[in-house]
Amino acid sequence: MATIVGVLLVVLILVGVPLANFDGSPMWGVFDSTPAWVTTGSDVNDLGELITTYLGVAHGWLYMIFLLSAFLLSRRAGWDLPFTLVTLVCGTIPLLSFWAEHRATQRVRAEHPELV
Repeated sequence: MATIVGVLLVVLILVGVPLANFDGSPMWGVFDSTPAWVTTGSDVNDLGELITTYLGVAHGWLYMIFLLSAFLLSRRAGWDLPFTLVTLVCGTIPLLSFWAEHRATQRVRAEHPELV
């Protein structure tokens, strides 16, 4: 789940958001202007809108499944609260979900060799 959530988040943040929003206009009421990489209404801009719309929704749903799966795993494996929280939060930060999955896999393999 962490790999799927991580890939979707990377595509969403590094591809979809720039294509949908980097048209030189203000963004989200936070930034005065964005880089002018795409033209509003162009095919590339429309692709960015599709990516952010559909992948954003898919990532949201799959992140909820990731949270539930990781939480259930943490209870069965007997993880402490800090390790569990770091693992759960890493799904919200691009690229960190890959590290969290690697870390969790190593810990489960080390602590529960009978499952491997």
